[in-house]
Amino acid sequence: MPDLSVQLLPGLTLKNPVIAASGTAGYGDEPNRLYHIADLGAFVCKGTTLKPRVGNPQPRIMETENGLLNAIGLQNPGVDYVIEHYSPLWSKWQTPVLVNIAGESVADYAEIAKRFDQVSGVAALEVNISCPNVAAGCLEFGATPEGAAAVTRKVKLATSLPVIVKLTPNTSDIVALAEAVENAGADAVSLINTLRGMAIDIKKRKPVLGNITGGLSGPAIKPVALAMVWRVAGAVKIPVIGGGGISNADDAIEFLLAGASGVEVGTAALVNPSVPDDIVKGIEKYMLQWKMTEMAQLIGAARR
Repeated sequence: MPDLSVQLLPGLTLKNPVIAASGTAGYGDEPNRLYHIADLGAFVCKGTTLKPRVGNPQPRIMETENGLLNAIGLQNPGVDYVIEHYSPLWSKWQTPVLVNIAGESVADYAEIAKRFDQVSGVAALEVNISCPNVAAGCLEFGATPEGAAAVTRKVKLATSLPVIVKLTPNTSDIVALAEAVENAGADAVSLINTLRGMAIDIKKRKPVLGNITGGLSGPAIKPVALAMVWRVAGAVKIPVIGGGGISNADDAIEFLLAGASGVEVGTAALVNPSVPDDIVKGIEKYMLQWKMTEMAQLIGAARR
């Protein structure tokens, strides 16, 4: 059987490249009843802020023809609650947990990173500088290389954990952002976050979402995400985690062929909770079919 393991970060080897994406699987207590977290390469928890957030006004979610618009607004109980209530659960898992963090200032990011440092069950941080659902903070940092680098440097100084920076597609130059965070010390990058979008109710003549705009995810954004992963994987030396519209094993394999070392699965798991498990099996089947014995033969193969 092929070896699906991949060394994603310093000192962190995943059993396979499939990762549960942030925001679609809570903190791991609920989806564990729907799919087997133990079978995944890693799990990314819901975005966590310094203080509790109530999120955006309703409505927050609507389906599109080929995707999902959401404006949750990073509703979460805050870093201290997460550490107290969820890290004991994570510390019992064999699957590593990557904690997604977001802030409204550089100081916020640094403080959250500091509090998660040395917490049992936390394997790495995924720094969200790109959420389009929050008016104050996240998008401002992710929109420019300078802002992205500033957050990355402060987080790296505040923690001994590996740091993944999640990049926004809502920028004029995704490669410049990736290079900036790499130079600032990021251990890996993940991309893409959601694309900014909206919908209008033509009967009410008002925006559908309470926040007016939200983030578009799902199959509709896959070609955009794949192109950005291709460009970034060819420009940086640190590992790239690809995501955006991955709905099945074929989608995941495309991202791996483009140069991603891992793939994040989110919206598809909301529709069918078994998708992450199916993707792991599908990658293994593909490698068997093409007589591949290790992930290095698959990752970036379309570039060679």
